[in-house]
Amino acid sequence: MDKVNVSEPQESVEETVDSTEKISASALIKKKKGRIYGYFRITLIMGIILWVTDLLILFLDGKSFAALSLVCLVYTVVMAAAFFNSRVIYRKEMAEYVREFLGLEDLLLKEMDMPYALLDEGGHLLWMNPAFEEAIHRDINYRRPVSTILPALTRDSFPRDYDKTVKVQAELVGNSYVAQMRRIRAAHLSGSAMMFGDSVEGDVIALCLVDNTAVQLALREIDDQSLAVGLFYIDNYDEVIDTVEEVRKALLIALIDRKVNQYISSMDGICSKIEKDKYLVIIRKKSLQGLLDTHFDILEDVKKVNIGNEMAVTLSLGFGLDGLAYTQNYEFARNAVDLALGRGGDQAVVKYPDNIVYYGGKTRQVEKNTRVKARVKAQALKEIIRARDDVFIMGHKLGDPDSFGAAVGIYRIARTLNKRAHIVINERTISLVQILGLFENNPEYEKDFIVTSAQAIEMVSDNSCVVVVDVNNPARTECPELLVRCKSVVVFDHHRAGKDVIDGATLSYVEGYASSACEMVAEIVQYTGENIRLRPEEADAIYGGIVVDTDSFVKNAGVRTFEAAAFLRRSGADVVRVRKLFREEAVEYKARADAVSQAEIYRDAFAISVCNGEGLRSPTVVGAQAANEMLNIDGIKASFVMTEYNGLIFVSARSIDEVNVQLVMEHMGGGGHINMAGSQMSNATVEEAIARVKEVIDQMIEDGEIEI
Repeated sequence: MDKVNVSEPQESVEETVDSTEKISASALIKKKKGRIYGYFRITLIMGIILWVTDLLILFLDGKSFAALSLVCLVYTVVMAAAFFNSRVIYRKEMAEYVREFLGLEDLLLKEMDMPYALLDEGGHLLWMNPAFEEAIHRDINYRRPVSTILPALTRDSFPRDYDKTVKVQAELVGNSYVAQMRRIRAAHLSGSAMMFGDSVEGDVIALCLVDNTAVQLALREIDDQSLAVGLFYIDNYDEVIDTVEEVRKALLIALIDRKVNQYISSMDGICSKIEKDKYLVIIRKKSLQGLLDTHFDILEDVKKVNIGNEMAVTLSLGFGLDGLAYTQNYEFARNAVDLALGRGGDQAVVKYPDNIVYYGGKTRQVEKNTRVKARVKAQALKEIIRARDDVFIMGHKLGDPDSFGAAVGIYRIARTLNKRAHIVINERTISLVQILGLFENNPEYEKDFIVTSAQAIEMVSDNSCVVVVDVNNPARTECPELLVRCKSVVVFDHHRAGKDVIDGATLSYVEGYASSACEMVAEIVQYTGENIRLRPEEADAIYGGIVVDTDSFVKNAGVRTFEAAAFLRRSGADVVRVRKLFREEAVEYKARADAVSQAEIYRDAFAISVCNGEGLRSPTVVGAQAANEMLNIDGIKASFVMTEYNGLIFVSARSIDEVNVQLVMEHMGGGGHINMAGSQMSNATVEEAIARVKEVIDQMIEDGEIEI
């Protein structure tokens, strides 16, 4: 586009007319001049009509023609003289009018209270009125890009069409503005008195700032006053009460009630006890922010309530906010507290419409001695399977002995109920090869005992049921599509629930205290009530899953773990046979030993190493085993092993009891159990993964989530 000279209208009428190609104000002159010429044109037309009339009269009366001709001649001479003599005067008056008009336009823009500025196509400030100068605390000579003052106003945000106004929310010196921008042709401004440079190329961006600080403050105040709903559950109410003398039970309950009520009252909230171990809390969103800032210190305060109870009291908190209605906030709170309980309790979960935030969760969940819940779940599972034609069972991707053993237990339940059952496995990892050998070419099992995801999708029907074991994240299951195709979904898992869980499950049994999914399934088998008899190979598979996940009954093994193992032994599990199943090749043993020997001790408490998966059939399993081995080093609180496999970096995290590695892995997009977790990283190198682990550890130590 041609450069446009920006200058004042000139005093000379001739110069004003001659510069019409450069001065956009000429459009206004032409408009006025056209109207004036129109008036002269009417006079000319009237003169022509008179002369035509005179010629017509010639044929009627010669004397009349002579008289009218004299009149027409005088009229023509007078009007011509008037036209040529007034032309200069009219042009001068038009120039003066334009000058006054542009001066008024200039005055209006300068005196306008609303901040107004002009930008070039690159975003540089060309001109601004005093209100804009005051708003940005710069003078009119400031020529830098507007994005240096208003970061939201980048070139990408500028309007591209002439007939559209773009609005962008911007913050400036503590005030909130709506920046309204419109693209205009530079030629349209060239006649203005605004001197913003010698010349301008291309278009100009007209910028106007509309102050909506008061509106934003009002909206923020309304949002702060909105109500959040919370649910407080005492995790171990019955267990704590049983450890207190009868005469002190009422006092213990009163102290807990007082502690919770005082905590909520200090935040200007309302707390009501709805059951013996449950509280309903109503609090303002602004006050809830205070709880978030203190990371819900009530979790630690309530543990200090002690009047002789042998066990510390722990709470699970769930809050819901920013819902479309109070009922939705209540549903959010229910979901949040269920997540807190599923993750082991002793923590707070805050659920937003599009996000979930976790606080606490540093302690190990207390094992429940009662088996009522397992019995109820077993009966519910039996009824679900009976109502379906066939059952598909699947664990997590890259299955392990725990997921397969649990699947075998569910398979036996389904077959006892005379239902077709199939276990979905896509990749046979090294840890499954020996166990799968017990079932392959075994005449007791059908050919479709194990199927792939593709086969399962072809076989599934409208009346099928899918049972998920050892995982509750839909994306990590062997075949996520089965969760959509099957109307009935059952979940059995011992990992703490994360942000992404299987929604809409017909039956969900997630117990963070359980040592393994095999332990849970062993209990379910006992309580199904159909006199289920496990075959020896099935008992070996389930027993092997417990052995692997507990590291031979060293980790997470509770009373119920040993009782489940005893049941499996009675069902035909052989300890020696199981041990032989998990013997490994020399190359794997060396790779694990190499990873342990090269471990880096970080902050004197964390062992970090790399497992070289080259030549290994299942590198991730070896990496996990190496992480377990490094816990035997004195002073190590947690271990992390990086394994590169299939273009991904697998991080295996392990701990004994001092560090919750699940929280560490959640910071990296993974999850798992309190002392056994993992995550995956794509588009990253091993060195970057190690750096990320260290960064997360440092941040959690700084935030107080890890103590060393």
